[in-house]
Amino acid sequence: MFKQSSKLLLVLVSLTGASQAASHMQADSDNYHSGGKTTAFVDGRHAFTQPAKNMSIERRVEFSVGNNFFKSPWVIAPSSTTARDGLGPLYNATSCRSCHVNNGRGKAPDIGNKTAVSALLRLSIPATTPAHQELVQYLGVVPEPNYGTQFQDMAIPGVLPEGKVRVDYSYENVSFDDGTVVELRKPNIQLQALNYGALHPDTQFSLRLARPMIGLGLLEAIAEADILAQENPDDQRGDGITGRANRVWDQETQTVQLGRFGWKAGKASLREQNADAFIQDLGLTSELRPKSNCMPKQTECASAPNGGEPEIIANIEQKLLFFTRTLAVPARRNLTDEKVVQGAILFRRTGCVNCHTPSFTTRQDAAEPELAGQKIYPYTDLLLHDMGEGLADNRPEFLATGSEWRTPPLWGIGLTEIVHGHTEFLHDGRARNLLEAVLWHGGEAETAKQRVLGFNQEQREALLAFLNSL
Repeated sequence: MFKQSSKLLLVLVSLTGASQAASHMQADSDNYHSGGKTTAFVDGRHAFTQPAKNMSIERRVEFSVGNNFFKSPWVIAPSSTTARDGLGPLYNATSCRSCHVNNGRGKAPDIGNKTAVSALLRLSIPATTPAHQELVQYLGVVPEPNYGTQFQDMAIPGVLPEGKVRVDYSYENVSFDDGTVVELRKPNIQLQALNYGALHPDTQFSLRLARPMIGLGLLEAIAEADILAQENPDDQRGDGITGRANRVWDQETQTVQLGRFGWKAGKASLREQNADAFIQDLGLTSELRPKSNCMPKQTECASAPNGGEPEIIANIEQKLLFFTRTLAVPARRNLTDEKVVQGAILFRRTGCVNCHTPSFTTRQDAAEPELAGQKIYPYTDLLLHDMGEGLADNRPEFLATGSEWRTPPLWGIGLTEIVHGHTEFLHDGRARNLLEAVLWHGGEAETAKQRVLGFNQEQREALLAFLNSL
């Protein structure tokens, strides 16, 4: 599998020329190691559950402790299980694993389903006053007055949930140059059984799926200078791609920092990302988020018992942080398959690599020693890009506009169906497979998408083979 065949090299030569073929094969020679020495060579259902490969036995014990807290459900306070009580009063899930099944990707709600199990609905209103602008500076958004920044459809006894989310879909067709037609779907959100009053008339909605947990510590370990070096706000290359960094308030350092995590790069660090998930998804306070998620009208929520102040104690928070930092990225597969090689060339020719940057080398001073100095292949620049009106949620977050999204990493994407049992992609799961995901690209990616629409069946299969090898 790891040996290159002469036949494959001839294919590359015929497609790209001798020198380009040789350099391509040299560049990809270690691409099996998507996460450098942390890479896990496991490709089954548990491909996203492995610790960093270069981790010692002693450190794996610490990883296992964090994994246990990630998987186990939290309970209502007061409870004899004091280390795990404090759930709610309003929440979306009872454990981290409820949304990140097998540490992976969420699934879009089924048609008419009123429980969005691994999808979340973010809320906000436009910033129209100086007070609103101050909120944006520190929160990134202006909360909806009655329901906050995330709609919670579950609650503990004695407290009413905020309501129910119903999702239906509208459909449209896109045609390739060879006449092949692909049906695309777009979710339409309805909130029902609202228990805390009417929504603000200008409420902004954004359906968000849980993202895969793999490689997060490696992304955190990329040098800020390496990310900023890819910014191109003035389109100096002349290709219509103008990636830029989000700048966000970091509660831990009390400073503005580079945004890296979240669909719009709205969190600077993995600790911030975890703290936000604790309070928004589980209703659990932490050092960085010490206040409950109860809004002013939610009086029963505010008076409900809690599991301590904070509910996530420092030791548990640290164990969870270590676990989420050191989840391994699975190795690539079928690297020398002829279709995969052809697909890699097409991926570059279309311009996809202008946003999906193949590789970085992590800092030597990474938060965990296993993550330091690793050559990694995440296929993201961690920058914001305008993806056009079709993908827009029209909900800004810090500097990100309503049509900008952070380039998502592609590593592990080919294992989605094996790990999760579905192939739904993009921020709201509208894409039911990778081809649909590509065809939703617009804005800065419109030119690349138009090139893909010119592909014949063989080229489409090659592009998908490459993506599924990641």
